[in-house]
Amino acid sequence: MAASGISWGLMLSIFLVGLLSEIVIPANAGYAPARRPVFTPGAYRNAFATFYGDESASETMGGACGYGNLFSNGYGTTTAALSTVLFKNGYACGQCFQIRCVNSKWCYKGSPAVTITATNICPPNWNQDSNNGGWCNPPREHFDMAKPAFMKIAVWTGGIVPVSYRRVPCFRKGGLRFQFQGNGYWLLVYVMNVGGGGDIATMWVKGTKTGWINMSHNWGASYQAFATLGGQALTFKLTSYTNHETVIATNVAPSNWQVGMTYQSRVNFH
Repeated sequence: MAASGISWGLMLSIFLVGLLSEIVIPANAGYAPARRPVFTPGAYRNAFATFYGDESASETMGGACGYGNLFSNGYGTTTAALSTVLFKNGYACGQCFQIRCVNSKWCYKGSPAVTITATNICPPNWNQDSNNGGWCNPPREHFDMAKPAFMKIAVWTGGIVPVSYRRVPCFRKGGLRFQFQGNGYWLLVYVMNVGGGGDIATMWVKGTKTGWINMSHNWGASYQAFATLGGQALTFKLTSYTNHETVIATNVAPSNWQVGMTYQSRVNFH
């Protein structure tokens, strides 16, 4: 039994980027932090969970956050689409949640937990009652999970189960990844592999010939700058949405950077 996010998640694939083809890590892509706030787990809250797709999780690839191929980009099958209340207009992209099935005959014994990453949105379905099919209608807090993730906490034939969830830190290997799209006058950057709170609130870019340029939030995990930045090495400054930690990734992209490439820094949130 899938929630209303199945077809909508596929329609939102227009926001996707291509598959990860190559990651470039410049030797000096680092920074010197002034302070490092550490993200800590939050309190448990009540919600519900469904699933979409099958055991292969092929239908969960892509999604509104723009992470593209979730396997090659490191997110795997432990992902979920969030209801609009949780999705927060895309600012929740990359956040990590620990989820347990509770108070249902479909829960596995001992209520084992699974940690998922938010990679998609489960939009409202106003044609169905919020308690009978419109699971992601506001103000419901709901997780439409990839089926392999759902199967870690409950028997899948249950379809929908009550859950207890909380925000937890995202543990990522390596630094932040910046996937470039756009053109010579418009730089669109998808930020992936975000640790700590997993999310981004604001982002700036600085070329070797410019000052700091504020990048506006496009959608999901993407930020854009309407500027001519070709031929310049690029540095990024990012602030976490959750705990306001700021990091600077120096010279992440070399002066000959190209659209379609992914560049990895040596820094991340905590």
